[in-house]
Amino acid sequence: MIITDIVPKRKKLSALYIDGEFALKLDTETIIASRYSVGSEITDDELKELVDLSNEKRAKEKALWLISYRDHSKRELETKIAKTSDTSSAKKAVERMEELGLVNDEKFARRYAEELINVKHLSARAVKYKLGEKGIDRELSEQILEELDPDPREHIEILIQTKYSNAVNDEKGRRRAVAALQRMGYSWGDINAVLSEYTEDLNEI
Repeated sequence: MIITDIVPKRKKLSALYIDGEFALKLDTETIIASRYSVGSEITDDELKELVDLSNEKRAKEKALWLISYRDHSKRELETKIAKTSDTSSAKKAVERMEELGLVNDEKFARRYAEELINVKHLSARAVKYKLGEKGIDRELSEQILEELDPDPREHIEILIQTKYSNAVNDEKGRRRAVAALQRMGYSWGDINAVLSEYTEDLNEI
C-alpha cells in the first residue's frame, strides 16, 4: 500500500489517502513524528500501529483537557475518554495521568466527599453511593467517611434552617421536608430527633 496524500483537517487531524483513496483520519502530530509521508509504503500492521499511536495521543490530550476543568476519578475519566476513543487507549491515557500524579482516587474521593457533606449536606449513606458511582472502592469510601465522621443531626439541622424553615410548622410541609431528607439518605430516627425541636406533632406524620 502507498500513502498517496496527507491532507490537514480540523481538530488537529489529517486525512490519510492510501492508493488514491481516503483511508482514515489520524492525529497530525503523530503522522509528522512517524517515518511516513506521501509516497511511503505502509503495511496493514504498520497502519494499525500508526492508528494505535494516534488514538493513544488523542486520548491523552482528552484526559488532560478534562482534568484541566476539574478533578476526576480514574473510572470517571476513563469512561469519558472512551466516548471518543477506544477502550485500550482510554485506559492507557488514565494510567499515564495517574503516573504523572494528575489523577489520584484517594485525593479525589476525599475532596468530593467533603464537598458533598459540607456544601450539599448529604448523608454518609448518600455520599458513599455517590463515591461508588465515581468508581471509588467501597473500602476507601468507608475509610474516608470514618475519618470525616459527619454528624447527621447537625447537617439535618442546617438543611432545615436553610431549606425547610417555613415548612416545619405545617403538616404538608413537614411531610415534604421528611421525604426530601430521606432521599438524601438520612434515617427517620435522626430526622425525627431534629424536627421534634420544631414541633411536638411529628408522630402524626
